[in-house]
Formats: sequence, C-alpha cells, structure tokens
Amino acid sequence: MTDETNTPETTSLASGQIPVLPLRDVVVYPHMVIPLFVGREKSIKALDAAMASDKQILLVAQQSAEVDDPGPDEVHRIGTLSTILQLLKLPDGTIKVLVEGGDRARVERLIEVDDYFAAELSVLPVGAGEDEREVEVLSRSVMNLFDQYVKLNKKVPPEILTSLAGIDDPARLADTIAAHMSLKIDEKQKILEIESVRNRLEHLMGLIEGEIDILQIEKRIRGRVKQQMEKSQREYYLNEQMKAIQKELGDMEEGPSELEELAHKIETVGMPKDVKAKATAELNKLKMMSPMSAEATVVRNYIDWLVGVPWKKKTKVRHDLSRAQAVLDEDHYGLEKVKERILEYLAVQQRVRKLKGPILCLVGPPGVGKTSL
Repeated sequence: MTDETNTPETTSLASGQIPVLPLRDVVVYPHMVIPLFVGREKSIKALDAAMASDKQILLVAQQSAEVDDPGPDEVHRIGTLSTILQLLKLPDGTIKVLVEGGDRARVERLIEVDDYFAAELSVLPVGAGEDEREVEVLSRSVMNLFDQYVKLNKKVPPEILTSLAGIDDPARLADTIAAHMSLKIDEKQKILEIESVRNRLEHLMGLIEGEIDILQIEKRIRGRVKQQMEKSQREYYLNEQMKAIQKELGDMEEGPSELEELAHKIETVGMPKDVKAKATAELNKLKMMSPMSAEATVVRNYIDWLVGVPWKKKTKVRHDLSRAQAVLDEDHYGLEKVKERILEYLAVQQRVRKLKGPILCLVGPPGVGKTSL
C-alpha cells in the first residue's frame, strides 16, 4: 500500500468514488440486512452523500472500537459494498439506517471529501475457479457442525437453521453462518477478508469446532452446578418436611430445635479448633440422618460428650493432706494400703508441684471401690 493510500486527500466526490462508513463492534457480510445507529458527524455526512447519489456505501470495520474519529490507517481495507434500504433521523440527532450487504470490496484509495471519507475500490471476485464438488461437501460439513452449535448455544435461534436450508450459494451460506456466530470482531473481519469460498468454509469449520468444544465444557460445568444445587435444595426440602412432621407429632416445640442448641453449645463451650471442626462435621452429618436411626443415636451421644467436656473450666487442686485423710476414712472402710498410696501421691505432688506421668492405676475386682476412690 503506498503513501497515497494512507494519506487522505481533500476534494469533492468524483465518479467511481463511494462514501465510507466506519463501523464499531460490527462486521457486515454480503447479503446481510442489518440496522445501524449512526451518530458521528463524519458518518452522517457519508450517509447523506450516499443518499444523494445511488445509495451505495462502503461499510468497513474500525481496527479499534475505542477510537471516536478514526483516521485512514485505523480502518480495515476490506469491507462490504452495501445498499441503503431505509434511513430514519431520530429526535436525538442520530440516524437509524437499514443496510443490505452486497459485495466484498477492497479499498484501493481513501479520499477525504467534505469532512467524510470516500474510497476508490475494487470488488473482489466470488469463488472463481474452485472445485464445486469439494465446496459442496464442505458446505454440508459446515451445516452439520453449525446444527450442533445451535443446539448448544441458546443465544442463536433455531429458526436460523430453516433459513440456512434454503441457501444454495456456498459463499452466502458461509457469510450467513459467520454473521450468527459469537465471534470477536477481529475473527469476523478475518472471515470477511478470505476471498476463496473453500478456504472460508474450512476456516469456519475450525471455528465452529472450537466453539462447540467450549460450549460442551460450559454445558458440563452447568450440569455439575445444577446437580449440586438440586441436591442442596432437596436436602433442605426434606429437612423442612421432617421438622414439620416432628412438629405435628409433638416431638418439637416452638423455639430453638435440639440441633440449633447443639450448634450453639459447639460455638460457646470453647473447644480447640480441631475439636470444633470435628464436632461441626458430626452435627452436619446428624442433620442428614433420620432421628430414629441407630447411627444418629451414636453421633448424638458423641456430640453430647464433646460439648459436655469442661474445655475452659479448671478446678483448684487442694493440698490439705489432713482433709484428704479424713475424706478417705469417712467414705471407705479399710483399704489402708490404697489410702496410704493416694496420700503419698498427694504429698509428692505438693512438694514437687509438677510430676512426670501423674497417673494412679488402681487394680482390683469389681465393687471394691476403685471408682469412688
């Protein structure tokens, strides 16, 4: 491309020059009918010039949608020569224009005319010298893939398949499918720039296969999330039913339930973190069980034992040996050696303050007083 192509010239619209309308976030394909909303001053002047002549206008995509006033080097060189079908000026100053794409066209020279762009262009040929049978096979393959794509993508209406079935022209078929796919602007522009119908169909097949893979992954993810949600909702529903049944049978009273009381105790008794985590896990397990099951009784007893342990409570150790001797003699008759060993243990503890392995093991047959001692 020469410097003459990149640098606009200021002149008047001459014969063979077509007004240019730069587009943001959209690529118009041949045979595509689409409404456009135009608000930029240059674009409005380009539309007025097109309406004053033969209603022909060249639609080209901007390289960056963020640029409000694109220059000659900021628009693509391949666009669509289109016809203006309807133009409506809105009260806010913008224009709604209905256009129909015609032929692919290449910008040979860009000229600035009365504060808008015009172009000298050449129309690109459509599928010249290509194997018709190969193109037909590719068209069928693309249709089959697009059918799978429509079934997975809820954003594409299924009615589009009916309209595609009536299209015999492979080039038009490829452009129509590309227009209905959720692709980035750069990818859509790349499809527009592919002149060969065969290459365009092959490129489109690769894109559709990639989109199908992504949609299948999304479907699997949605399925897993839905199953988890359904499981949680089902458990909640069954728990509420169980509470209602128990309430009808008189097993529950208004106010906090037993499970809520257990949860409150777990939070307030001062358990260590690992013990609290275990107790919470057991409580969640208990919520899922039937109150009448044997396992629920075991789990409930285990939680009661955990919350009943004095985690934060400490008793003061008394070192009064005379008081200990009196209590032992008052509660137990005989057992002199055992009493003497207990007093000896207390005496040593009083002197040392800290013992290694301070555990007494009392051995004897049942009923001799080991537990009470």
